[in-house]
Amino acid sequence: MQKVIKYTIFKTKWGYFGLAGTEHALCRTQLPGPKPEKIKSMLLKNFRHPQLDKTFLRTLQEQITAYFEGAYINFSRDVPLVLDGFSSFGISVLTACRTIEFGQMITYGQLAKKSGRPNASRAVGSTLAKNPLPLIIPCHRIIRSDGKLGGFSALGGVNLKKRLLLHEKTHHNS
Repeated sequence: MQKVIKYTIFKTKWGYFGLAGTEHALCRTQLPGPKPEKIKSMLLKNFRHPQLDKTFLRTLQEQITAYFEGAYINFSRDVPLVLDGFSSFGISVLTACRTIEFGQMITYGQLAKKSGRPNASRAVGSTLAKNPLPLIIPCHRIIRSDGKLGGFSALGGVNLKKRLLLHEKTHHNS
């Protein structure tokens, strides 16, 4: 039986943000953009018959809105996630990434080590490029060992990654 996918698109200080998931778990997020139609099409790609629910994960919506207003938010690890389609290694990478706190940065190599495969930094990068839950799984906090930002496959690319990191650095001690 096909699970019903619920979604919501809501306005933040940085633009429109999208959440999609089942009744009990978050499947996908879409980082902010200026056009809600674009956010919706990217968020709902490959989902059949999603249902708009403006109250979907209301507390998380409020946390995300506060984050983009400058609040120090560590997104609750209590929100269940759907990580279908990932290998056990991929799940361990995404789970380890989820533990990186607001304002912190670690390297791809350090995340590989936290994931149990210390020599797999390239595989870590490949996994993060497919992260369906940016911000909730904060892949923007992972950088190269030489201090450069590395890639960022979300809408807005490396410029958005840089902006998110600067945002957290600026608000980390406020």
